[in-house]
Amino acid sequence: MIRTGRAGEGERMDPTGEASRDWSRSAAAYEHGRRSVGGGAATSVRAGWRPHPLFFTHGSGPRIVDVDGHSYVDHVLGWGPLLLGHAHPVVTAAAHAQLDRGVLFGSSSPAEVTAARRFLAALGWAERMLWTNTGTEAVQIALRLARAHTGRDVVVKLGGGYHGWHDTVLAGYRDYGDDGVARGHSAGQPASALTDLRVARYGDLPGTAALLEREAGRVAAILVDPTSSNTGSVEPPPGYLAGLRALADTHGAVLIFDEVVSGLRLSLAGATGRFGVVPDLATYGKAIGSGIAVAAVAGRGDVVDLVTRGVVHSGTFNGNPLATAAVLATLDVLGADGVYPALDRAAVALADDLRAVAVRAGHVVDVRALGATVVATPGVERVAGPDDFLRADPTWWSHELIPRMLAHGIYLLPGGRLFLSTEHGAAEHDETVAAFAAVLTRIRPPVTARPPSRTATHRGRPTWDSSTGRSS
Repeated sequence: MIRTGRAGEGERMDPTGEASRDWSRSAAAYEHGRRSVGGGAATSVRAGWRPHPLFFTHGSGPRIVDVDGHSYVDHVLGWGPLLLGHAHPVVTAAAHAQLDRGVLFGSSSPAEVTAARRFLAALGWAERMLWTNTGTEAVQIALRLARAHTGRDVVVKLGGGYHGWHDTVLAGYRDYGDDGVARGHSAGQPASALTDLRVARYGDLPGTAALLEREAGRVAAILVDPTSSNTGSVEPPPGYLAGLRALADTHGAVLIFDEVVSGLRLSLAGATGRFGVVPDLATYGKAIGSGIAVAAVAGRGDVVDLVTRGVVHSGTFNGNPLATAAVLATLDVLGADGVYPALDRAAVALADDLRAVAVRAGHVVDVRALGATVVATPGVERVAGPDDFLRADPTWWSHELIPRMLAHGIYLLPGGRLFLSTEHGAAEHDETVAAFAAVLTRIRPPVTARPPSRTATHRGRPTWDSSTGRSS
């Protein structure tokens, strides 16, 4: 692993006594990038990073190094995929071996079948699966299967869930109320793409039931991120997922869990393994390939097998041998005894210590752990779902905290999530907590949110607010 010695090495102090770092090479790379890459970075969210996007050269274990030579404890982890940290030796060995044999054959390979069998065995509930390449694609495949299975078109998604950038689901992420209306989030997104999408409140079973009654006989699927991964990463309210299961059964709809983010971060069997509720279909991505692009849809055999009866499922890179080699290696590591209990303990310990720091500093920050993820929400005393999360003070985190944490060698996501990996240990824990404590003495307290109005409608900007990072 990359080490820089003591916490804070590479820092300097500005005239106010604050830690600072020289990011001139990253700044220059960003300026050069703006001449050739739209927005100067590969995604609009990265382009909005403060003080500007950082450019990195390499990573190992829980650490990452930028072009200016600074090392960071990495809690971004590629926006979630690197559950095993950077360059895990088991994964890199499997990838190198496959690179020597070829990465794309235009046909099937034994690895895609072996990896599918292993993945289904790890999940423990799904009968069949399909390979694809990104979470956005996986969600679209699941919706197509649901519509083919039911002969219906309408999809009910739960507010606060982010299900990819596709026009048909990019709504109800920040901007939603009790009217069921799906409001788009991007310029250039046609209103016609959202004709068959409805939005219900996460955690509100009576409201969801009423919406389903209004759409009786028209709903193909209920689409939910079980833990609202992009807007709170919360434990579902008691009975909530079981209630959605019952509503789907009552209305003949397909229940889809979007586990692209949460997936292996919750357990080897995902949300079903942790909460005990079985969906009809589920989508996975990010962590299943340890940084190599791969995603999957898993679920009921009779639904997935519709690809043999008229449902088109295609993709040049689906199930390619490089990706499936990475899946197999990832499952090998995560399947070892004690991995998940250790991840849970590490996340709970970090959440506890960050919460204690905030309390001592007099800052209202809700900090909680769920699986291998810690989430800090400024200005809110307790987050139980996306409605609470969306009342936070996002500029406290993105404008006040992140740049200063970077100067202390801690790399954080916008939006308050801190991802952990199997490689994060005591040193990374201590450095993160120490930096958090130092920074909180130098920034304003977050603006404390008012209690939510039950009838409130959450309104966001018509396009992504990349500075607050409320996307993924």
